[in-house]
Amino acid sequence: MDTLTIFGLQLVLSLTVFGLIAKWYVVPWLSEKPFHLALIVLIFPHALRHVGLSFLVPGLVGESLPSFFAWTAAYGDFAAGLLALISLVALRNSWGMALPLVWLFNIVGTADLVHALSHADAVPNLGATWYIPTFFVPVLLVTHVMVFARLLCHARQPCIAAPAAADAS
Repeated sequence: MDTLTIFGLQLVLSLTVFGLIAKWYVVPWLSEKPFHLALIVLIFPHALRHVGLSFLVPGLVGESLPSFFAWTAAYGDFAAGLLALISLVALRNSWGMALPLVWLFNIVGTADLVHALSHADAVPNLGATWYIPTFFVPVLLVTHVMVFARLLCHARQPCIAAPAAADAS
């Protein structure tokens, strides 16, 4: 198999695995949680997006990694990570601007990932950072979709936590 095929296969399989985990375990568990708490849980992985700064470290990436990709991926991740942290603090402290911040974070973070994934020319030169798009990005994509789903549900009508199993009996 060539490099792009391996990369694509790993990306798709990771998306599949994390999508199944989300569907089978995370979504049902979060449906029992209050709206803001569910958002906090989904945003936490994004607070680690400072890891994307690794694209700027010589020796971790191939010498031929396009500098435009390295710069935009690194700083896009860094910006999304900072927005995630600010969103977490805003949600935790019930700031009035919490939901607009979550929307901003989710739009910026998703756009960053889509932009980075559109640069197939970078794949052969990812070096030791290969795990970021093949393992970490699928987690981020799945949680971004889940955040959008929660935000859209809440915009239509406030999402209400499902009654606990004990309450249903």
